[in-house]
Amino acid sequence: MNDPHETGLRLDPQFDSAGLVTAVATEAATGEVLMVAHMNAEALALTAATGEAHFWSRSRAALWRKGETSGNILKVRDIRIDCDQDAVWLIVEAAGPACHTGERSCFYRRLTGWVLERVG
Repeated sequence: MNDPHETGLRLDPQFDSAGLVTAVATEAATGEVLMVAHMNAEALALTAATGEAHFWSRSRAALWRKGETSGNILKVRDIRIDCDQDAVWLIVEAAGPACHTGERSCFYRRLTGWVLERVG
């Protein structure tokens, strides 16, 4: 594959029609998936500049810094971009629960059959 977009070193995020890319945050120490959210160009730039995770809230149509009200900030240790530059992986240190429900991870349930059950 010789597509410079997919193999090169120039950042060129492929935002969707709403101007967003998907962002996945994992805990640096354990690799646990903490949350999935969305970033626009400003959120990505602020995250890179400040070392704290910023996202775009689709429901509020607003930029937000994770932990701005709860104090559960995500300190970014590494930012990775996937091959076609339409997804972001944030490797973070979480200052507390990542989920707005108070759970450590937003992924605290599993699907068994067609029923959800709590994990651990």
